Amino acid sequence: MHGMQSPEPLPWQDIDTVLIDMDGTLLDLRFDNWFWQEHVPALWAQERGLGVEAALALLMPRFEAARGRLDWYCIDYWSRELELDVRAIKRRVREQVAWLPGASEFLARLAARGKHRVLVTNAHPETLAIKDEHAGLVRHLDAAYSTHPFGVPKEDGAFWPRLSAVQPFDPARTLLVDDSLPVLAAARDFGIRWLRAIRRPDSGRPARDTGSFPGVESVAEIA
Repeated sequence: MHGMQSPEPLPWQDIDTVLIDMDGTLLDLRFDNWFWQEHVPALWAQERGLGVEAALALLMPRFEAARGRLDWYCIDYWSRELELDVRAIKRRVREQVAWLPGASEFLARLAARGKHRVLVTNAHPETLAIKDEHAGLVRHLDAAYSTHPFGVPKEDGAFWPRLSAVQPFDPARTLLVDDSLPVLAAARDFGIRWLRAIRRPDSGRPARDTGSFPGVESVAEIA
């Protein structure tokens, strides 16, 4: 299994730009998993006088139906769908947002090597802003983009040419680090040469197989 072996060291002399995911790559996906699988369902259940199990049975099919679409990542969409102020709920618990181990040091190493560090996230721009308020993420980067203004998420092949039109990069001299295999597949199809998949996006869960993509436990392993 390719995704469970340590990949070859990267040839940094051949890489100019590093495109980096946010949730599950720099920040611990434990927060998002807790927020959407426990916290929001509990609040939604409370509003409707339901038990949490009953609420989850109703919510999970709705979540699944949106997966892979931009709606899945959109706090405005879920605020309307669930009749909850998702923005306010997220802001109240933002202290629980945490870096993954070694992530800020990884960004510092990239800066020392003179690499162009670009955050590319499917998170809503306001989710990015709320997380940045607490984690101070953006100051470690050269540029940061949410996919929402582009109209499609990263797993859609149409995203990558749209990004390169506003943030020029040479795909043959670019590294993408992400925890989503569909995103990595779309980037590979676009021609991004160097790819690394995160095996442990959630620090509270075991490592996953990353299939045909070279996998690392965390960005701390990317030397």
